[in-house]
Amino acid sequence: MTNESSSMQDESADRRGEGRTGEQADSATLSNGNARYIHPELSQLAFFDRVLQQAADPAMPLLERLRALCTFSSNLDEFYEVRVAGLKEQCALSSPVVGPDGMTPQAVYAAVNRRVRELVEQQYRLFNDVLIPAMAQEQICFLRRPSWNAEQKAWIRAFFFAELMPVLTPIRLDPAHPFPRVLNKSLNFAVELEGKDAFGRSSGNAIVQAPRALPRVIALPASIAGCQHGFVFLSSILHAHVGELFSGMTVRGCYQFRVTRNSQLFVDEEEVKNLREALQGELPHRHLGDAVRLEVADNCPRAMTAFLQEQFGLGPGEVFSVNGPVNLVRLMHVPDQVDRPDLKYLPFRPGLPKVLREQPDVFRAMRDGDILLHHPFQSFAPVVDFVRQAAQDPDVVAISQTVYRAGYDSALLSSLIEAARNGKEVTAVVELMARFDEEANIGWAAQLEEAGAHVVYGVVGFKAHAKMLMAVRREDGALRRYVHLGTGNYHHETSRTYTDFGLLTCNESLTRDVAQVFSQLTGRGQTQSLTHIWQSPFTLKSQLLAAIRREAAHARAGRKSRMIAKMNVLLEPELIQALYDASADGVRIDLIVRGACALRPGIAGLSEHITVRSVMGRFLEHSRIFYFHDGGAEKVMLSSGEWMDRSLSRRIEICFPVLDPVLKARVISEGLKPYLSDRREAWMMTSEGDYARQPVPEGESAQRMLLAALT
Repeated sequence: MTNESSSMQDESADRRGEGRTGEQADSATLSNGNARYIHPELSQLAFFDRVLQQAADPAMPLLERLRALCTFSSNLDEFYEVRVAGLKEQCALSSPVVGPDGMTPQAVYAAVNRRVRELVEQQYRLFNDVLIPAMAQEQICFLRRPSWNAEQKAWIRAFFFAELMPVLTPIRLDPAHPFPRVLNKSLNFAVELEGKDAFGRSSGNAIVQAPRALPRVIALPASIAGCQHGFVFLSSILHAHVGELFSGMTVRGCYQFRVTRNSQLFVDEEEVKNLREALQGELPHRHLGDAVRLEVADNCPRAMTAFLQEQFGLGPGEVFSVNGPVNLVRLMHVPDQVDRPDLKYLPFRPGLPKVLREQPDVFRAMRDGDILLHHPFQSFAPVVDFVRQAAQDPDVVAISQTVYRAGYDSALLSSLIEAARNGKEVTAVVELMARFDEEANIGWAAQLEEAGAHVVYGVVGFKAHAKMLMAVRREDGALRRYVHLGTGNYHHETSRTYTDFGLLTCNESLTRDVAQVFSQLTGRGQTQSLTHIWQSPFTLKSQLLAAIRREAAHARAGRKSRMIAKMNVLLEPELIQALYDASADGVRIDLIVRGACALRPGIAGLSEHITVRSVMGRFLEHSRIFYFHDGGAEKVMLSSGEWMDRSLSRRIEICFPVLDPVLKARVISEGLKPYLSDRREAWMMTSEGDYARQPVPEGESAQRMLLAALT
């Protein structure tokens, strides 16, 4: 046992009661077995609440609080596009399905909309009453129409005629002009008119759609704004000048609205002959799916709201009236337009492991031993260099890589294309069904094929979510494999904002496992026994269950037992039950779960030895780390997948060990220990599913400690 893990076991004993409020819950109070689980969607909303609380935290830099507010909106959008859309479909089908938590889809749907309404009201109060006044004190002003002076009105009017009016297409509603198909999440205005148009037709309602190409906040010159950084909402500009779009008519009212639509793609992978072509045909329809939520300005009259509800087929519970812009997510770019470093996080330069500082040749460095990268504290550049050097190295004969999320601009994939053009055997396993990245992945697949690479789309019915990169190099007359495995995506942008681990290795037995997984993905053989890697959908779940049960057996025998798991999501009922059983046997279990968690901690006789915490900081916690004391062997595994059903049974994921003792100690000391001792940004979960933050003024956050230590 390393010193780090010994100290963690001691610390855990001191923290057994963390996360509980009032009387400790008792398993006897949960006589209904379904009450052992929290519904995933409600737990996900608890995570969104923690994001919102970041925006309310005065200890955070002001402009980062605005980003957090926008992130909350973005999270909620996707939640409705996917999760709530799915719930609504179940309700429409009168689905009798009841989950492990005992709730019907109808009950969950109602609870979700109630909770979201509460959160959205908090969000707009925070925006209007806290953030806007705080930014005004820092000379960052959002100018509202009633406060515009003559000079500001003149500048805004000129902007409207030069930049906005030429790209607007007002649609007056009549039998020849039915209600338009409003795009998903677009900004729109419902306009009430009076008078007659050019053809003598009586007035009524009209719809004006704001072009997506235009920003939703417009920066004014400082000399006109009256403050250092002045902004005006696009909606305010259109409200002020909407009459110019309806010459000779009177505008009785103008009300902004926004609809969120079901954005799931419906492609039958088993029926289509060409998945890429089928997906390309389906993508344009994503913006026109069934409506699931309507947001309107709070000044919108009931009659107009009812009219919009009818057009979108929504009920009153699916309408959200907001006090401000209906599309707060578009304010995400405001901090980038404001040159105030003092109101943002301090910039940092990611570090490099010592071996790569001394030896820039990645292949030589890997031959000297495994290399661990801890992002974003350490740079993603070595991974890019690995592929770039492989593409240019005449001794490299083949490169294989999985592509899940890479973005539109990827130096790594550009090097992969270069490798194919250089005549190397390049195989890219591109997951076309990576939600909201389908278009980018289709583009990369086409470019790779044009360069001569072998492009495959994984396995029908199973998303290829594993993160693997392998180069095969000829050395001394034989072929040697070099591999990168990671917990995060091959995406240079998210590598600066997500915490993840990556392992560079040429360990023969581990790289052999990787080669076998690639063979499965390209359809070249049956599943073979892997030496080190736990893989879904084959062995990952069973290996996790076996590891948990081994810890329980150690506890029952009176031996030391300990388990720590860090992940983004914990929902899988069988694994949760195994954790409950292990806790009942006396295993000390600390869970670090960023997002949704269906397990209830701190219940006497059921989960009294389990704590659950969520760490919310500058970076999005993304790494998956599983630690088992394992009778003193201390097994440390890194994984691409979560503990939820789709990751364990409907995705191709890998969970790989850290074999080098020094690197294993690093994962413990960097990826687990700081988070268990975090007294600034950790939220402790109660048995009721609530989260409580109890920051210690002199305490330090895990992320800040790692920034100081590794950059």
